[in-house]
Amino acid sequence: MHPRRILAFLLSALFVLSPAAPATAADAPLDVMVGQMLMAGFRGYEVTDDSPIVRDITQRHLGGVILFDYDVALKSPERNIKNPAQVARLTADLSARAALPLLVAVDQEGGRVQRLKPKYGFPGSPSASELGAMPDEAVGKAAGDMGKTLRDAGFNLNFAPVADVDINPDSPAIGRLGRSFSADPRRVGRCDELFLAGLENQGIIGCLKHFPGHGSAGTDSHLGVTDVTATWSREELVPYRMLIKAGAAKMIMTGHLFNAKIDPVHPATLSHRTLTGLLRDELGFDGVVVTDDMNMKAITDHYGLAKAVELAIKAGADIMLFGNNLVYDPDVVATAHGLITGMVADGTITEDRIRTSYDRIMRLKARQ
Repeated sequence: MHPRRILAFLLSALFVLSPAAPATAADAPLDVMVGQMLMAGFRGYEVTDDSPIVRDITQRHLGGVILFDYDVALKSPERNIKNPAQVARLTADLSARAALPLLVAVDQEGGRVQRLKPKYGFPGSPSASELGAMPDEAVGKAAGDMGKTLRDAGFNLNFAPVADVDINPDSPAIGRLGRSFSADPRRVGRCDELFLAGLENQGIIGCLKHFPGHGSAGTDSHLGVTDVTATWSREELVPYRMLIKAGAAKMIMTGHLFNAKIDPVHPATLSHRTLTGLLRDELGFDGVVVTDDMNMKAITDHYGLAKAVELAIKAGADIMLFGNNLVYDPDVVATAHGLITGMVADGTITEDRIRTSYDRIMRLKARQ
């Protein structure tokens, strides 16, 4: 067994046995369960006891962190990633602060979207569009090589592969950037399967994105509402059907996509019809649903933080992701944590609903 898998097994055992790390929702205090439903970005190449992200991990039981190589709010290349040794120290320090296993995530798709870039001393990886045209063996090898790079740097979660179908090659967020494996949904599904397996062989959780399909979109949800009502088709669900049926999909990220054919009111991230009706009930997914960045303008331009968090949880999301990069707020975790616990206290959200997400998250973490 690989040393990292041995460590993961020991962490899982500690997680089950330690009174400070309750294994089931029945044993977990509300503040622990709520903390596990949050993931956040932060600033800095290193952390100390006084760092806001450390405070969130130790005091609010933050379930996950995400690293970036560029600070969008500051328009600065200084964020979290400098070189392999520095990243490994940072991720180890963060993980060591957590009483429960910490999800340490990054967007490492390959091509135009990879935070661990060759200029920082990491190996490069082909884009999804390049891999989709290669033999299956090349896809699996590229994912395995990427997984090793992530593992050595201390990550356990990769927000990849993209399950979007290349419906619109000129899509600014997908097609134009080469982020889709193919215009053939079955080829996308096959590449996703190979990619997930390659990551898993290195102890890395992969996450399919962006449900229910971003490939036909003509706009970018970072910048505002992305309406796919006229362009989306159920063919874009094929990769998800394939991977869910095969038992390979453990985590799925939502897209901030508005589709009046599915929900005439809310975008997918905040839509019960989409996340519960379509993804969970129709497609049968019972893994972890994570939102795309709740700081994107598709959400923030139309919803306040409290309403967005409430709707996302009621829709069926398990983890709310705050990249904390498009805008930066050192107190975003404290604010979101307080909002959710308050919603439970006043009956807006039931404690049973929180327990459901906590149990899904714990099952996912036990796989490490």
